[in-house]
Amino acid sequence: MSRHSVLAGAPLLIAHRGGSGLAPENTLPAFLNGAGRWASDMIELDAQATADGRCIVMHDERVDRTTDGTGAVAAMSLTQLRELDAGYRFTPDGGVTFPFRATGVQVPTIEEVLEALPSIRITVEVKSAAAQSPLFEAIRRFNASDRVIIASMYDRDRSLFPTYGGAVSGSLEELKPFWIRHRFGMGWLKAPKCDVVQIPEMWEGRRLVTRRLARDLHRHGIPLHVWTVNDPADMHRLLDWGVEGIISDRPDILGLVLHERVGRPLAPGHGAT
Repeated sequence: MSRHSVLAGAPLLIAHRGGSGLAPENTLPAFLNGAGRWASDMIELDAQATADGRCIVMHDERVDRTTDGTGAVAAMSLTQLRELDAGYRFTPDGGVTFPFRATGVQVPTIEEVLEALPSIRITVEVKSAAAQSPLFEAIRRFNASDRVIIASMYDRDRSLFPTYGGAVSGSLEELKPFWIRHRFGMGWLKAPKCDVVQIPEMWEGRRLVTRRLARDLHRHGIPLHVWTVNDPADMHRLLDWGVEGIISDRPDILGLVLHERVGRPLAPGHGAT
């Protein structure tokens, strides 16, 4: 369907932030767990920029929700971020236990992720415009453009995207004209300017993903990835609609659904006792 090999092999099992239901989100333990134990096809992660111009992996603009620290990522150096416990907040049981606290989990750089996962496919969601330059430089240095999709919701954070040679996910602004045409039954008329569409089922109370949307995108050869899907019934329904990728906090559950649906081999984690 796509000229980019990173999008091949649908339906894809994509671990959201590495599989944030199973390990601390956007950390190396999560990525290694998602890629190894749960055999994900792709890892999804988020990129922010430090005060000293490094690209680090974190979703929020602040460190408060996922670490033992407080403050804005953009106001902190990489050295300061390294001092934080990135496993501090993760709990698999609603706050009863915190198994990753004080185990040395750090906020990773994009270089560390590319080095630790030399063959896994990755979607990078750019969360700030300042992250673009160090991110693209790291991708070039690791010769990874054939396995990295770049994404960002807003055009304000995508000024350098036209220089990227790999696959690009559409922004909200890019997708809006197509969405309007689709709503009026003219989705066949013109394709959105992107290689893949990665969106949630619902956005601000409005349903985005339907069987017809998937069909309209397929007419243009554009795959559809949906986030963040953790319920097996929703996974089955989206697969019925023909989506090419599901982005989930629970790659273990999605792996079982894909085993049932398409005979996907069970991951090593499914055989653990």
